[in-house]
Amino acid sequence: MAKDPMLKFVSVDRDMPAKRPPDLRATDFHEIYAEYAEAKAAEQASRCSQCGVPYCQSHCPLHNNIPDWLRLTAQGRLQEAYEVSQATNTFPEICGRICPQDRLCEGNCVIEQSGHGTVTIGSVEKYITDTAWENGWVKPASPMHEREESVGIIGAGPGGLAAADRLRRAGVQVVVYDRYDRAGGLLTYGIPGFKLEKDVVMKRIDQLEQGSVAFKLNCNVGEDISFAELRARHNAVLIATGVYKSRDLPGPGAGATGIVRAIDFLTASNRKSFGDTVPEFESGELNAEGKKVVVIGGGDTAMDCVRTAIRQGAESVKCLYRRDRANMPGSQREVANAEEEGVEFLWLSAPKGFSGDAVEGVMVSKMRLGAPDATGRQMPEVIEGADYVEDADLVIKALGFEPEALPALWDEPELEVTRWGTVKADFLTHETNLPGVYACGDIQRGASLVVWAIRDGREAADAMLEQMNAAATVAAE
Repeated sequence: MAKDPMLKFVSVDRDMPAKRPPDLRATDFHEIYAEYAEAKAAEQASRCSQCGVPYCQSHCPLHNNIPDWLRLTAQGRLQEAYEVSQATNTFPEICGRICPQDRLCEGNCVIEQSGHGTVTIGSVEKYITDTAWENGWVKPASPMHEREESVGIIGAGPGGLAAADRLRRAGVQVVVYDRYDRAGGLLTYGIPGFKLEKDVVMKRIDQLEQGSVAFKLNCNVGEDISFAELRARHNAVLIATGVYKSRDLPGPGAGATGIVRAIDFLTASNRKSFGDTVPEFESGELNAEGKKVVVIGGGDTAMDCVRTAIRQGAESVKCLYRRDRANMPGSQREVANAEEEGVEFLWLSAPKGFSGDAVEGVMVSKMRLGAPDATGRQMPEVIEGADYVEDADLVIKALGFEPEALPALWDEPELEVTRWGTVKADFLTHETNLPGVYACGDIQRGASLVVWAIRDGREAADAMLEQMNAAATVAAE
């Protein structure tokens, strides 16, 4: 009997792929981690303990069969590993790059809890799928038979694309409508290339097009086509718009020039990476070069902004966050990468206003953590008399996103929304109150992770297929 290749965690140390030196990677937008070699991927996969209750799998929103594809990788059966990975995740190469594994699968790895260092799940997942692309194992949808039903999907982000892929593989006719000139949503224009190089996203878009998913780009629902017309055209409609409305920042001087939204700053940078002409970048409005930059916020978007500003050649980059490091919502791995690249974090600091008609500084209140709120997190409290001014000539607001008022934008007042403005839909079937209308991703659950949007999109597609099959059965009788 062949020797079991697994459970090597007691003899093999955790080893991430090589990371480019900070002084080199801070000058470009290429991904910072190298690729595993086949032997190294197999070695790291072999550290999995194959535990009876895999917490990595249960803490993954997609419930990926992680122990199974780790074993297959350790055995050198990479095509089978890819097929197992793809069975539960529409875009494993994307999740392998951008998921906060330290909070999800890797953070709940059993051997991590026992002090041996987690299995490098995300890096192995990325390696498996990149290898699959290189070897031609990734195939476009080729359904056994075509169906007459069609679905219109509003939004070409991860939720909408995941639903499109699943529906198309079942033979449904799919049209994706998006307001931007490229599909991908935040995968394309929100996440910087050093975390997710854009050819990775574009390959998936091409694959969907090869599988006969139709894309209607530069199409703004409510302006270029009405929501009512979409419902009339299709058997079902999926709302997968994401949330793009930036949270505002009150206080004296908040309207000064030089105070910009994170989404605008990141989109301009990504468009430049595509080679687009971006007037706001060329004018300096959305360009950090030579500037003292202050980013306000503590989530993953704030980390994207600080690290982008470094690469644009900012004079200095500081991140202002009102809680401490332990209570920061962003990935700790991203914080560490940012610090290596020269970002300074100002913990327990909150803005109270801004100086200058063209911003010259941020008025900062020093904070301390007080009693816990309803969620158990300690509430920040102002320390009286500890205010100061932080010099800045570019301030980036990265305070999170809220949903747009879709019922008003789309002239569909009957579409039910929650008190937060998200579309009200069942969390299992994703059905809204309107017949044949579904919702998924951030527009349903609020700003969240790409992996949750993928899960929602797959679930919504499955619910639509169930309804279509039920209707077909009734018609046949």
